[in-house]
Amino acid sequence: MSTGLRWWSKSSPNSTSKMAEGIASSTAADATAKRRSIWPSVLRWIPTSTDLIIAAEKRLLSLVKTPYHQERVNIGSGPPGSSTRWFRSASDEPRFINTVTFDSSEGSPTLVMVHGYGASQGFFFRNFDALAKHFKVVAIDQLGWGGSSRPDFTCKSTEETEAWFIDSFEEWRKAKNLSNFILLGHSFGGYVAAKYALKHPEHVQHLILVGPAGFSSESDMSERLTQFRATWKGAIVNHLWESNFTPQKIIRGLGPWGPDIVRKYTSARFGSYSEGALLTDEESRLLTDYAYHTVAAKASGELCLKYIFAFGAFARMPLLNCAPEWKVPTTFVYGFNDWMSYQGAQAARKHMKVPCEIIRVPRGGHFVFIDNPTAFHSAIIYACRKYLSSSSDPKINILPEGLESV
Repeated sequence: MSTGLRWWSKSSPNSTSKMAEGIASSTAADATAKRRSIWPSVLRWIPTSTDLIIAAEKRLLSLVKTPYHQERVNIGSGPPGSSTRWFRSASDEPRFINTVTFDSSEGSPTLVMVHGYGASQGFFFRNFDALAKHFKVVAIDQLGWGGSSRPDFTCKSTEETEAWFIDSFEEWRKAKNLSNFILLGHSFGGYVAAKYALKHPEHVQHLILVGPAGFSSESDMSERLTQFRATWKGAIVNHLWESNFTPQKIIRGLGPWGPDIVRKYTSARFGSYSEGALLTDEESRLLTDYAYHTVAAKASGELCLKYIFAFGAFARMPLLNCAPEWKVPTTFVYGFNDWMSYQGAQAARKHMKVPCEIIRVPRGGHFVFIDNPTAFHSAIIYACRKYLSSSSDPKINILPEGLESV
């Protein structure tokens, strides 16, 4: 079933009447055919579907050498005993979480990886080989993103929106029969991972938050942003935000020109503007193809944006406020040039009652795991040193050269 946009012509009543004058002797079917023929067939292109997303995922993961298997894990139509049906949908249709699991050595600790906003599990393609040498790596597309099901998003509050992601992840965990795992979340995925660990700490062995969103609130807004919001331009942007106008809507609205916009973004972000390991031409091409299909598909999980964050990416229910309730040992990982500030983690650490460390990775921005994968892998292995079989090696307890502990 296609989940992409369909492009068709829409005529006003006047233009329809004028058009009808010239084809009065034609049948209704002929008139419809003539109206449609005015528009190039490309504008009626259906750009993506779940099958095309999974196909693009397979092409991107062909770059990974470690064997893996992909599955769509059934999480039911909603939490057991709940009438919410992910969320308030009238459908009893079961939903699925797209999951990839990589081969690993017997007895390796399990590392579950959760992507950020606007992304999906394939964005970790540069990390799977290296991490699978030490962990059983399992990566998912959150509900409403990537190759997972995309139910209609009808949440009406921050609490409901958080439950959408936390409860669907918990149903996935039950279906996979996982427990005592290391949970890694990037950006918005870090926010979800942290909130999940707060609600279900008994299942999480260690929490790794990579450039996590959600530690700052509107009270932390800079003077410059405050001044911008006071202008007419700022008012318009804020209105679009509160109207849930997402970046993905722009890509869909551009139709056949959408892929080129995504290509320009990936080429710039992971090419000319990257300070780390640049994408190869093949990596860039495959990531662009994959990213386009995931963002052009039906809007679902992306509509969480205005409920979780105020304009400027300030959390409506900041993680900083939850710091005293933290129950799971945590490692924060930031690129040196991450626009998410590590100072939020430092502020939270002061109130945490569990072990917490903050690691900064050189030559990396918000997508540090793509920008500098080698140093990122070193940071993850160091963060999980006590769970690895090589923990008896004294070298593993030394912070790798180039990383910074703050």
